[in-house]
Amino acid sequence: MRIPRIYHSSVIALHHEFALDEDAANHVGRVLRMPVGSELLLFNGDGFNYPAHISNADKKRVMVTATSQLTNPVESPISIHLGQGISRGDRMDFAIQKAVELGVTEITPLFTERCGVKLDGERLQKRNEQWQKIAISACEQSGRSIVPKVYPAISLQQWLSQQTKELKLTLHPRATDTIKTLTASCHIRLVIGPEGGFTDLEMAQTSDAGFTGIQLGPRVLRTETAALTAISALQLQFGDLA
Repeated sequence: MRIPRIYHSSVIALHHEFALDEDAANHVGRVLRMPVGSELLLFNGDGFNYPAHISNADKKRVMVTATSQLTNPVESPISIHLGQGISRGDRMDFAIQKAVELGVTEITPLFTERCGVKLDGERLQKRNEQWQKIAISACEQSGRSIVPKVYPAISLQQWLSQQTKELKLTLHPRATDTIKTLTASCHIRLVIGPEGGFTDLEMAQTSDAGFTGIQLGPRVLRTETAALTAISALQLQFGDLA
């Protein structure tokens, strides 16, 4: 049986009993119904895995003890910051989940002209919190021990104005460049439009901001498919996807 990987947001001290976070405790105690003595693999975002076992449990708390610290060499050699146009329904959740599984290091949700989603105030804060939880869950599933940061949602224009030395890429169906023609880079900033794509003005703004247009082939892809295809291709060309 596979040992569950569980995220714990605080420092993990070896050989000292401590309580799991509320979300983790609920998952371990109520969803998985793991008894005392069960083995876990904890991580807190520092890049290590921590073998542990449940030392005590009741209806409110799950106490665990970590026994060792293990290196976890699963991170990609390339750093990808994904700027993802916000989509309706669960498409955005899906894009974030799969992008994390494929090794992105940072994600910024972007408001664009065609995003079609109205979020502000408390609703926006809750959605950002949910997106970060999705990233954590994707790390638990995929074996990563460094949790990508999901930044608060901002406008496309704000994101384009950020100063960076990363290789800047965007998808364009009429682009002459492909991922195979790019010069290798370990630091990439990739922007993906929402449903319906970027407007002509937004495409011009990405070009003015120094983004290189690339195309993935002759077929038109949905926004969540485009993100995952581009990330996979980048990992295959420059990263660790075999």
